[in-house]
Amino acid sequence: MFKAIINKYFIAILALTLVAGTLAGCSSNSEAGGGDQAAAGEATLVVGAYSVAKDALQELLPLFESKWAAETGQSLHIEESYEASGTQARAIIGGFEADIAILAMEGDIDMIADAGFITHDWRQLGKQGMLTRSIVVLGTREGNPLNIQGWDDLTKEGVKVLYPNPKTSGGAQWDINAMYGAGLKQAEQQLGAPDAEYAKNYLKQIHANVESLDKSGRASMAAFEYGVGDVIVTYENELLARIAKGVEYDIVVPEDTILIENPIALVDKHIEQHGNREVVEAFYQFLLSEEAQRIFVKHGFRPVEETVAEETKDQFVIPTGLFDISYLGGWDYVREELYSKRGIWYQVLANL
Repeated sequence: MFKAIINKYFIAILALTLVAGTLAGCSSNSEAGGGDQAAAGEATLVVGAYSVAKDALQELLPLFESKWAAETGQSLHIEESYEASGTQARAIIGGFEADIAILAMEGDIDMIADAGFITHDWRQLGKQGMLTRSIVVLGTREGNPLNIQGWDDLTKEGVKVLYPNPKTSGGAQWDINAMYGAGLKQAEQQLGAPDAEYAKNYLKQIHANVESLDKSGRASMAAFEYGVGDVIVTYENELLARIAKGVEYDIVVPEDTILIENPIALVDKHIEQHGNREVVEAFYQFLLSEEAQRIFVKHGFRPVEETVAEETKDQFVIPTGLFDISYLGGWDYVREELYSKRGIWYQVLANL
């Protein structure tokens, strides 16, 4: 995609119209290595990210561009795309030549790896392959007019709930994992052990109040800002970022909710095609630096870098019942148990 495609008929016309001296001059420049110098003077970087990371990345990319130019003397040509996480993963497999994938969940990175585009063990790089963290929370209108205190309130008659579609959105899967996990926790308290049927019915009660299923977490947030729904189930960072920009929402942190971990990976197949591994690896390391992680915090994310995590720990609530994906059995189990064709989520949709 980075090679210019020149029509052969245009070349013929150009050859007839350009003067011989100009052609000779071009030939001389080429023989002197001018083309190589031009290529050496610019690096390329193609970023494929999930939609929720857009604001933070659009602040970080110009910083890295300046840093790269200062350190190498190269200008940096950046292409970027933001989509729902699952949509972005399929786009990378289908032809979008991203050098680096920044997505909402491990399964979407695994999808790219399973298609042969990532050939290294991406979980062994950086912070076990993770870039940021967050938790699933509830957002309400200013003043919390319905007095929403936790998941149980989302099951009440007349409460209109928003979260995105798990077919396209990694954020939606985190949301559903949080609700299902809260159901398991409730079963543990009431029945003495986690119970899948209890958790499924709990999820069904919440889903019965869903107003709409949007394509992505960002689209769901936009609908909420437009006035749709009473409560949004979303990433903590989405609400913190909007509040920082002056949008007046209340954040309700459920007692039982899930720790979100957002992955990052180098896309080897495209890096090899583009011959730009040095700049891609530098960008990866930059995103894990203290400087970049502080910017992620500014946009509401919980950092993975230890120094920044320690200095910002008072900014983030730790729910008493916080659990991670391992409480649900790990991603392989969750994908099969919840999101397969006969899985719990599809039973919920079919009201089975």
